[in-house]
Amino acid sequence: MKLYYKPGACSLASHIVLREIGEDFELESVDTNTQKTETGADFTQINPKGYVPVLRLDGGQVLTEGVAVLQYIADQHPEAGLAPKPGTLERARLQEHLNFVSSELHKAFGPFFSSSASDEEKQAAKGNVRRKMDHFESIFSDGRKYLLGGEFSVSDAYFFVVASWAEPTGIGLDKWPNVAAFSARVAGREKVQDAMRAEGLLN
Repeated sequence: MKLYYKPGACSLASHIVLREIGEDFELESVDTNTQKTETGADFTQINPKGYVPVLRLDGGQVLTEGVAVLQYIADQHPEAGLAPKPGTLERARLQEHLNFVSSELHKAFGPFFSSSASDEEKQAAKGNVRRKMDHFESIFSDGRKYLLGGEFSVSDAYFFVVASWAEPTGIGLDKWPNVAAFSARVAGREKVQDAMRAEGLLN
């Protein structure tokens, strides 16, 4: 398999999960501004949508959209315990978290990564991000370690990555101590550190 990624982008979640399952895979970085990969390939020929992550399977098929990629990887390696069994309430809870991160929190950060966004739009985005983060702070208020309870899942990988954008955007995590503790917990995982180091995010 090959993962097309952009350092620190949402594709980091898929990268983390690939390392968590111990699967052999290749990495190829993408400049989403020029739409060129590190080998000079035209990324639009790989994913016409123009963004990461993209997982190229061993048979040559291409899978896009982070939520789909994360669940596919987990389902191919159920022994890793990164996603509950399909058809269960626990799996529906996983999808609930994944979808909220994707459609609400991830989207809320959008203006910070848009060259055309005005200062007013970025300021409004801060308020929007804060409201979404309040939701996660409430989830962790019962003392759970991870979104589904005591075990790390693909939803944690995705939330960890998106929550990490709070620091470079000037929002920070000080207002949400439970989320900050969660982020520190995930950041301490060996495979998470391996993925971040490979993307140049850690020394």
